[in-house]
Amino acid sequence: MAVIKMTDDQFEEVVLKSKLPVIVDFGATWCGPCKKVEPIIEELSDEFVGKVTVVKCDVEECPRTAAMFGIMNIPTVLFFKDGKPIDKNVGAAPKKMFVEKLEKMF
Repeated sequence: MAVIKMTDDQFEEVVLKSKLPVIVDFGATWCGPCKKVEPIIEELSDEFVGKVTVVKCDVEECPRTAAMFGIMNIPTVLFFKDGKPIDKNVGAAPKKMFVEKLEKMF
């Protein structure tokens, strides 16, 4: 499953109403640390296919969503379960940390 590129209008349907846990990567094309996180997020979407929905929100294309969750720094990755954010990571981090947070969601 590929990473879903999100818009503000899709957020409720894709993330908040998802039956699966969701990870949402908030970033921007001009953000250096975001570029380090992006390949990790893509790997996770392949490794957890059918278990997790993986979403990417460009903060410039999803300003309402970024504001709704108080995204002040990018990259920020939010972990959702049952439509609610249950964990987050701000800044670049190793893949292992993302995997540990994901595994706690099951």
